[in-house]
Amino acid sequence: MTVTSSPFVRIVEVGPRDGLQNISQWISTTTKLDLINRLVRCGLSTIELTSIVSHRAVPQMADATELLQDANVQNMLAKANVRLPVLVPNLRGLEIAHSYGVKEIAVFISATEGFSRANINCTCNEAIRRIGKVVAEARRLGIAVRGYVSCIFADPYDGPTEPSSVLVPVKELLDMGCYEVSLGDTLGTGDPDAVTVLLKYLQHHGIPMSSIAGHFHDTYNQALANAWAAYECGVRTLDSSLGGLGGCPFVPGARGNLATEILVASFEKAGIATGVNTEQLEEAVAWVRDALKAGN
Repeated sequence: MTVTSSPFVRIVEVGPRDGLQNISQWISTTTKLDLINRLVRCGLSTIELTSIVSHRAVPQMADATELLQDANVQNMLAKANVRLPVLVPNLRGLEIAHSYGVKEIAVFISATEGFSRANINCTCNEAIRRIGKVVAEARRLGIAVRGYVSCIFADPYDGPTEPSSVLVPVKELLDMGCYEVSLGDTLGTGDPDAVTVLLKYLQHHGIPMSSIAGHFHDTYNQALANAWAAYECGVRTLDSSLGGLGGCPFVPGARGNLATEILVASFEKAGIATGVNTEQLEEAVAWVRDALKAGN
């Protein structure tokens, strides 16, 4: 594959949040903190720490505040060399995140009505209004905001997603003040052609690729090819999870995220820098697999 554009791609590591959230066995806070520390040592510049959500909805994230108050995490939050976003669904989540010194949050909206109702019990328009209040308050507090749009290709309840349904929340999130919007293939049904069609559609309607990231699930082993398709359309930020951990807890059968080590290896071999130490990354992959097998 010949690449003639930018020689760098930014990796957003979502393992500590999206990677762990649907694992049924409890992962100790100590193990999560160890994972975060290892990811920082790998040279990853953006690491999604956790989410401040209902313990009933996502039990694995019940220790969010315990994790955030850890001394080492507090030290990292005080520095400017790594971004550590925390997913929040509402103003209360933002308030908690701010109280622990979080400098960046992530917010999410579905592109489709069925998933929006099933996931957060409201319509897409209602979700946009709710998130708008969170983003406005975050900006007032000087907190950066990253947006997520889920179900960009298909919804488990509504079927295929039209590009026009993706455009609306993307534009809303950018207009609110999100510095970037990550497009989530929640079911993992996308392929490179679908990625290209969607991104060209967004570009045609004035959405700059510099404000877009790709978040591809590997349900049908298309995540890496989709990442390349996004890159070739001008996207320079890609989400991934160490060891391919992840998947949406609200979509039965949705397999994991694009594996960080596979993404990094593919781009580095093509001469596109990621800023990630591949040797330490492989060590972290082996460690996390052993830790999860041991049920830590």
